[in-house]
Amino acid sequence: MECSHDCSNCSENCSDRKENFLAPANALSNVKHVIGVISGKGGVGKSTVTALLAVTARKNGYKVGILDADITGPSIPKMFGVHQIADAMDEETILPVESATGIKLMSINLLLEDETEPVIWRGPILAGTVKQFWSNVAWGDIDYMFVDMPPGTGDVVLTAFQSLPLDGIVVVTSPQELVGMIVAKATKMAEMMNIPILGIVENMSYFTCPDCGSKHYIFGKSDIREYAKKAGIDKVVELPIDPENARLADAGQIEKAFSEELFDIIQ
Repeated sequence: MECSHDCSNCSENCSDRKENFLAPANALSNVKHVIGVISGKGGVGKSTVTALLAVTARKNGYKVGILDADITGPSIPKMFGVHQIADAMDEETILPVESATGIKLMSINLLLEDETEPVIWRGPILAGTVKQFWSNVAWGDIDYMFVDMPPGTGDVVLTAFQSLPLDGIVVVTSPQELVGMIVAKATKMAEMMNIPILGIVENMSYFTCPDCGSKHYIFGKSDIREYAKKAGIDKVVELPIDPENARLADAGQIEKAFSEELFDIIQ
């Protein structure tokens, strides 16, 4: 049908509609690729996967940024050992904080005097903050921007899907999830928003015995690859339980970790 370009009275999810909702990029930002990292539920290691993607991209020579859209549960700054308050250029423009290896970060915890202070805001304010992190932060030149989404399919995720120029998403899951239901919710939301699914990461998939090298599927071996095949998702990465990665994240030294296999998912 002929488009009237009045999205308020139209239910079609076309490219024009998406353009209508995109938040303006900051004039001092030049971001080439924006990748969202989502999960159907919390506690599956979504932020850890986001951090590992960023670290590995940086070690491959790319200019990298992380937009922490998990406003009520920010964990990115702590993983990178970053605790200072972000500087402002003026009343409208904020400078991201750089990690030890030059990864640019923006998170609500970089704007709070006390990083343990809870963020008790309603949905519209949370969603508006995500758009501000895109429009009011001078990111500079970025090859890969990774967006750490909150879990689920609520207001903030919807706002990010509509407001940010996402090139695709990575879905994070774990073996103990009800894969056929919870992962499907996240992937179907992406499909409804016409956002490509780059791949699925099954975190805590197995444990490798340090003595014999054999794999042990502590939570049971999942059927994630079968699900991905049925859903038409080509790339699946199974990440092991790695106590060293957990230690590095807790110590603010996640940049010492590395996962080339994980980075392949966005190539």
